[in-house]
Amino acid sequence: MAVHESLVLYTTDDKFYVEARDDGTKELLVIDRLSQEISLEQSSDQIPPFATSRPICGLMGTIRLLAGPYLVVITKKSKVGEINGQTIWKVTGHELLPYKRTVMHLNEQQQQYNRTYESMINYVLDTNDCFFSTTYDLTHSLQRLYNTSPEFLQMPLFERADQRFVWNGHLLRELASQPELGRFILPVMCGFVSIRIGILHGKRFDYILISRRSCFRAGTRYYMRGLDTEGHVANFVETEQIVQCNGWRGSFVQTRGSIPLYWSQRPNIKYKPKILISQALNHMDGFMRHLDSQVVSYGDQVLVNLIDHRGIEDRLEKTFAKAVIDSGNKSIKYESFDFHHECRKMRWDRLSILMDRLAAPQEKHGCFILSPTSQLLKHQTGVFRTNCMDCLDRTNVVQSLLARRTLQEQLQMFGVLNPGESIDDHLTTAFESTFKNTWADNADFCSKQYAGTGALKTDFTRTGKRTHFGMVKDLYNSMLRYYMNNFVDGYRQDSIDLFLGNHIVEETEGILAPSPLRSKGDAKFLLLPVICIVAFSMVIISILIPAADIYLQLAYVFFWMAATAVCLGLIYLYGLEFVNQPRLAQAKTKLD
Repeated sequence: MAVHESLVLYTTDDKFYVEARDDGTKELLVIDRLSQEISLEQSSDQIPPFATSRPICGLMGTIRLLAGPYLVVITKKSKVGEINGQTIWKVTGHELLPYKRTVMHLNEQQQQYNRTYESMINYVLDTNDCFFSTTYDLTHSLQRLYNTSPEFLQMPLFERADQRFVWNGHLLRELASQPELGRFILPVMCGFVSIRIGILHGKRFDYILISRRSCFRAGTRYYMRGLDTEGHVANFVETEQIVQCNGWRGSFVQTRGSIPLYWSQRPNIKYKPKILISQALNHMDGFMRHLDSQVVSYGDQVLVNLIDHRGIEDRLEKTFAKAVIDSGNKSIKYESFDFHHECRKMRWDRLSILMDRLAAPQEKHGCFILSPTSQLLKHQTGVFRTNCMDCLDRTNVVQSLLARRTLQEQLQMFGVLNPGESIDDHLTTAFESTFKNTWADNADFCSKQYAGTGALKTDFTRTGKRTHFGMVKDLYNSMLRYYMNNFVDGYRQDSIDLFLGNHIVEETEGILAPSPLRSKGDAKFLLLPVICIVAFSMVIISILIPAADIYLQLAYVFFWMAATAVCLGLIYLYGLEFVNQPRLAQAKTKLD
């Protein structure tokens, strides 16, 4: 059942009216701003003539903040393209509409907290790329949709959506409790969607790449690692490559996700924080819960682990390998490849070693292919589950190489490439640039959503080789990541937790109970960076302004240098006190 595409929002002091303008429908959604009741009417006659109106693109849902409920609407959208003739849209504008007309019922402190909560919701919608379709289920792969029944396809989009990838599920909970509102309930996916045209040998085809970010255990780079007790992993992303050509349709699915163990790596000012592997929790229990669910969803698993075999990552690699062996699961195959060591000194050609090792399982698992008559020709029986530490940079490079190999097979079956012809024979074509830039864009968007910056190593993905300019860009992004992860990510994590419903705002915050947003900073720790800046400034001043006695000037310089060094040492020692930490759902998260 499709969702209404053409909507008009009418606003009065007492009610919101959402009128469906699709052909042949007269449905009207009525929200009482006073009683908060939501109802469905079959006529628009009750809309007052004095109501203000404007077109909207969809309902994101409702959320309760300190000021009361808010209606979140999509105000702008841009067309990404079409999949199987059905339009895919990207959210480019939104608005939060409070039920209550004023915030005078809140005290001054509560109003400040409410503004912070509003900014968090806006931050998530502004910085995370959200996509939707009113007719196509973006949350399912082509293969999953093919395997469903006709009855399933008649269900409302929200009910049949894969809830792992519905990011506005919390916002839709009130609307979803009333089944009759099904055509107003719009599931929104977060991640990446690219739909581009490819041409080889004069034959035109659609090249589509979709990355679906899971809303379970979602968060930022250092505040969300490893497993939770339900078997969900951080930064889980399902990536599907789709090719459409003259009625032929092909799909290839891969996944990525944090190493499925109980581990953490909280920021503490250091460039690479210490990795903590839990000694109290049962790793095998969570590991098996996660992998069992993956086998059910995708079939056989090839776990491609790209982390270092030395340094701080070594213990994590050994624990991961041991868990695979101890599981005894014959549906799981483990491939460990020390990416940084094997490709050191810009020897990225050595990735062929890994690709050769993965060739047999890739051929065994296959891909999904439908003929122009919708006849199933091939079925994908397993996936590559790739990870590095962040499941971003190294992961994206390997996933693009695997996708490239399957793409060649599909284009041969579709008659775009001749039998035995390699896609590498077309390195100078426009499609080669399309393929590489699509995967590099995917890397950047996934990285921004998790780490706060664009991806590293995208010069290889875009050009097929590592460049010195790319290394300089990586240095810049690494520095920006350091800043974001230490001084911004607490707020980013809180924003995601609020949006996903991991933290529920109590309307008594700031009155009967203290708000988690209240400042808890220790004055001495807040002053230390200021003292450090003053001391360093005095070092510069002591050097630039000459003194009558050179020895006195040197004494000043060394004194202020020592003061700066002491301040930096204290900041380094008490690093946890200086980072921007979450204050909502993840505020008390600790790992033994």
